[in-house]
Parts: sequence; C-alpha cells; structure tokens
Amino acid sequence: MVVPQIQPWIDSDDVESVRAAVESTFVTEHDRTRFFETRLRELTGARHAIAYANASCALFAVLRALGIGPGHEVIVPDLTFVATANAVILAGATPVFCDVEPETLMLSPRTATPHITPRTRAIIPVHLYGLAADVAALEPLARQHNLLIIEDAAQAVGVRFAGAHAGTRGSAGVISFYGNKTLTTGEGGAILTSDDSLAEAVYRLKNHGRMQKGVFVHEQVGFNFSFTEMQAALGLSQLDKLERVIADKRRIRERYARGLAGLANVRLQQPPPHVEPVFWFTNVFADDAAALAGALQARGIQSRRFFYPLHQQPCYREHLRQRPAAGSAFPNTTQAYASGLSLPSWCGLPDETIDAVCEAITDALDRTTDSTVPTHPYVRTAPRKSRGNQTPAAVACERPAGSQ
Repeated sequence: MVVPQIQPWIDSDDVESVRAAVESTFVTEHDRTRFFETRLRELTGARHAIAYANASCALFAVLRALGIGPGHEVIVPDLTFVATANAVILAGATPVFCDVEPETLMLSPRTATPHITPRTRAIIPVHLYGLAADVAALEPLARQHNLLIIEDAAQAVGVRFAGAHAGTRGSAGVISFYGNKTLTTGEGGAILTSDDSLAEAVYRLKNHGRMQKGVFVHEQVGFNFSFTEMQAALGLSQLDKLERVIADKRRIRERYARGLAGLANVRLQQPPPHVEPVFWFTNVFADDAAALAGALQARGIQSRRFFYPLHQQPCYREHLRQRPAAGSAFPNTTQAYASGLSLPSWCGLPDETIDAVCEAITDALDRTTDSTVPTHPYVRTAPRKSRGNQTPAAVACERPAGSQ
C-alpha cells in the first residue's frame, strides 16, 4: 500500500477515445492529430501548434530550425531536467548553466546576464512545476544582446503569466504530454509558435525533411518525430477534462496549505507574482529534504526530490571542466535541491490522504528537530503547530499498474 507521488488520470472516456482510434485502422498521424493541434492552439493562443513525438526532440528541432549549432552557446537554468541541456548538445551547441532565483527556482536577467558571451545565441527559460518564469523580463536583455528566447514549458500546460500561456512569448515554446504531466498522451509534446516560417521549418524537420507525407522528394535532411492517432485521441479526451484537472490540482495545493499551516521548518513554495499556476506538483521547502523524503517513504508515501543540479550531473563533468569557473556559481540551485521536495500531487488525491501526508510531515519534524529556528534559508520560522491528541491518519491508496 503506497501513496504515489504522481500518476495520470485515465478514465473510461480516455480508453474509449483510444479504442476508436485503433479500430479506425488509421493509426499514423492524421486527422485526429490535426484536430488535437487545433485544440492546443485554442488553449494556448499560439498561431501554430505542431505535435511532436516528445518534448525533448521538439526542443532540439526548434534549436535546429533557428540555426543554433556548433560554436554557439545557449543559457540553460541549472535547475531543470536534463532534457533541456541535452537538446542543446544534440543540436551541436554548448549549454551554459546559470543559477536560478531562490524563490521562483527559475532563471532571470540577473542570473543569466553574467553568462552572456559573443557566442551566446539563445536563453531557455524553464517553467518549472506548473509555474511560469518571467519571460517578459528577459525580453530587454535578449534585444540588447540579439538573443533568441526559447521556452521550455514542458511542465506548464495550462499555466499563464500576465494572461499569456507559458511557451507563447518567445520565438517558440515546447510543452510535454509525458505520462506524469497535467495533460498526457503517454509520450508526446508540441511546439508552440506564432512564426509562420518557423512552424513550417519544424514541421519539415519532423517529417523527414518534407512538407507533405506520401511524397518521396525531400527538400532537406529531416527526421521522424511524428505523433500517432492514438496519442492524439488520448490527448483530445484529456483536453476535455483539463479544466477539472487544473481545479483539482489547486484543491490539492490548498489542502496541503491548510494542513501544513503553522509548522516550523517547512513551507510551501509560493507562485511568482502575475502567474496563474496549475501546481503540477505541490512543493515544500524543508531543512533536510532527503531526511523528510525518507520519513515519508517509511510511511508508504512517495515524494520526489527536486531536479539534481545540472552542474553536479556526472554526464556534464567534461563540459564543466572546460568552464572551470562555473562549478561554484550555483548557490541557489544547490540550496533548492537540498531543501525542495515534491509531495503526492495526482489528480483525484483524496483529502484524507493529503491529511495523512501532512500528519506524517508533522511527525517527521517532531522527531528531527527540537527547535523552531530553521537552519535553511528557504524555510521561514513559524510557531510549532499543536497536534493535540491526534493520531496519524491511515494511508490507504493502492498504486495502480503503470503509474508514473
């Protein structure tokens, strides 16, 4: 018996939608995919939405279509999933890691500016955990240095900043439909852009270097990053309930806020100003995230540490050796990893299970500290919450097969 940290909401409508696509026998990218792209345009306000096999290859295709390659540098936040940096490497360019802001966990003009060189061609702000980076604040910096802004909005379906959907302010943005995302197609992603020529270029790249399927004259070298009709069918069904998913994510976060209110040495991550969040994950900061994760695991409650800082990843050691000054330039990312923890956040998570998680956190803090004075800079002092004679609530949530 475990409480999963995250899992998709797949219901009978999703199953029937996919079944219909399979039974149609037209399973490769076709009319359902085009309709799915139309629905994405309506959701995001982007002029173009181009479905891709996944967001990682979508980000690579954007970089490639914009002419970013060998000899170029791209600024990437140190706190992100490795796919952001790997897309840059696949394009032949060099990812340059920059620190993040301590509250938003995202890059900013302040953290990006020191890393700009004559080789810099782009900045990739990453919209983390169902929140949004301030892309508008990056635009003057990008104009000053003639840089492109490419948004990694993989975790930000439904998220808006000052009214604009995440991924729609830069030259292009990518969103993800991986199995644990707010909207899932199993695997899958999409490119958002309002640039007609860029939309054509990334479509050609995903379709073996041609604009039309079924013809065998190819204008350029391309790849097969196609979507499938089964993915589109699932995505269309998921879009039908997206508003309910977003509302439930906010319910979950609010329940945690009530359950953890007043606790010393732990606090919820707050959304930045002007953001309409989705709360893909509900995150907390604690003095020792590893210890708290271990205490929750002992109670059958799964959690997830923040992304491991890119500058500490073994796969980038050679890259950092080539930039010896970079290794000590990430205090905020390092502190965020030490203190950040994602709590169970799946759609449909019962209130009583959230209460059980809050109770387990309270118990863990009672065992690990005798002081109300936090040692970690991300954690603010608060009076200790009295639990009276309460007993831990039972945690009873079977993890379904195939959950993320």
